Amino acid sequence: MRVVLFDDDLWRRRTFPLSLTRPVPNLRVGILTIDQKWEKWLQLPSSYLTAEYLQCKYPLREGKGDVLLIRGDVLPDERLVEAIVALAIGEVLMDGSGFIALKMDSTTLKEFHIDNIIDFKPIQYAHELSFIRFPEDIFSKNGEEIEKDFQLLTKDRTSASLSSTNRVLGDHIFAEEGASAECSTLNTLNGPIYLGKDSEIWEGCLVRGAFALGERSQLKMGARIYSNVSIGPCSRVGGELNTCVIWGNSSKGHDGYLGSAVIGEWCNWGADTNNSNLKNNYQNVRLFDYEQGMPRDTGLQFCGLIMGDFSRCAINTAFNTGTVVGVSASIFGAGVPPTFIPDFSWGGAQGFSAYHLHKMFETAELIFHRRNREFDETERSILQSVFEMTKNNRNF
Repeated sequence: MRVVLFDDDLWRRRTFPLSLTRPVPNLRVGILTIDQKWEKWLQLPSSYLTAEYLQCKYPLREGKGDVLLIRGDVLPDERLVEAIVALAIGEVLMDGSGFIALKMDSTTLKEFHIDNIIDFKPIQYAHELSFIRFPEDIFSKNGEEIEKDFQLLTKDRTSASLSSTNRVLGDHIFAEEGASAECSTLNTLNGPIYLGKDSEIWEGCLVRGAFALGERSQLKMGARIYSNVSIGPCSRVGGELNTCVIWGNSSKGHDGYLGSAVIGEWCNWGADTNNSNLKNNYQNVRLFDYEQGMPRDTGLQFCGLIMGDFSRCAINTAFNTGTVVGVSASIFGAGVPPTFIPDFSWGGAQGFSAYHLHKMFETAELIFHRRNREFDETERSILQSVFEMTKNNRNF
């Protein structure tokens, strides 16, 4: 059996800028990315049917045998997995939103198009589903997804031990091999705490679950974690965080507030940077929508910041409520920057210019080198495509 996660162009556009550089099923919500969730539930590797420019990094793996094609923006649970596994060849699982999953042979996959679904026998799914349709769904659903992933990852397993210098409230905590914490308060009474392999909680941290700290990530001294926070792998985080997700390989190493937010990969926050997540008039927050080309009402009273991969900001940056920062933006200077900062922008409240690719590539090489990674032609190719795709948003 092969598992292929279908990444429709419309679904990706609705979650830009986060999915400009990756398929929707590679977005992180909870402890795991969506593709990792499916792999854990099905005990099978997955690959992607995604945009052509992303295939160099997220390929469709060739192979024989039957194929489960699953829409990439749906979040798995036990009941949904059972319904998908029960599909026969030529059947498609549907609900009011349309296609959820189908089963086919490898030959059919090569010729598959979303319009071909009419050739499959429909099986109606009557239960509620959870989707990532917009960027704000990631932080909104993060707490419940941490709970689900925690159960999935820790079932019938024993946690590694932690230092007796910590104060642990409740017993809903799991530490992978090599995880460490010292002189911190870890409160699991309202949600689980998951510490990935070789992760570190430094002295004096106050952590309230639900919380997930990724493999080899570090929570710096005195950090305050309120709840519903996920930090992906290889990140360093400090300050004050609430209801937010950092994909991984990013740094928010100093004081400052991050709340109701999603930060992509390879990002950096300068010291004392903050984001607002509540309007002064308590009205719904609007976010710039790449699909519509204008702000969209999120229906949320609390909504802070969405930041694409490779973006960074200088010390004391102040982001307004409902700010969207595109891929590879560099933000600095006095004043509050606008609530939409286009991809490959360089500047701040006083104005922006284009962040040209050759300069961006020079910096990216240094960033990757610091983590013993290579900034290769695959990364360059994707960013080149994103630069061209988003040029109409840069009016400078």
